[in-house]
Amino acid sequence: MATSLKNLSEFDAENLTDATNLKIGLVVSEWNTNITENLYNGAKAALEEVGVKKSNIVRWSVPGSFELPAGCRRMLKSDNFDAIVAIGSVIRGETSHFDFVCSATAQGIMELNVSQDVPVIFCVLTDDTLAQAEARSGGVHGNKGVEAAIAAIKMAGLGA
Repeated sequence: MATSLKNLSEFDAENLTDATNLKIGLVVSEWNTNITENLYNGAKAALEEVGVKKSNIVRWSVPGSFELPAGCRRMLKSDNFDAIVAIGSVIRGETSHFDFVCSATAQGIMELNVSQDVPVIFCVLTDDTLAQAEARSGGVHGNKGVEAAIAAIKMAGLGA
């Protein structure tokens, strides 16, 4: 698995765009809260570490990962953001519900990226087990929230 070869929390701050004046939105799913809060905390800490002002980090919550594209779209329309991070966690259960939610969420976020000028970063863990989600939200593999925050900075700086 690719994640076993990389720590999701590692990044080189010196090669990033100046993030001081960037405004970053974080749309966070309330489903699997123990995982999504870890992802949010990792993203927020990384943004602050690279110089994004606390007042320029805006959090909105949505009920679940399926609602992330709609939450991100509303956030895009609400203010001038430089990037938005969609944070969620879907853990496989006994039914095909997992496949539908993951597919719809990924498709919705992709559609926002091709139809809008503001990048929307996909920070949705789609794991088979809770242990896998824990390993990627601050555990042995680092924190995908950090990786997504750095991707937001990089995408916001594209063409700047």
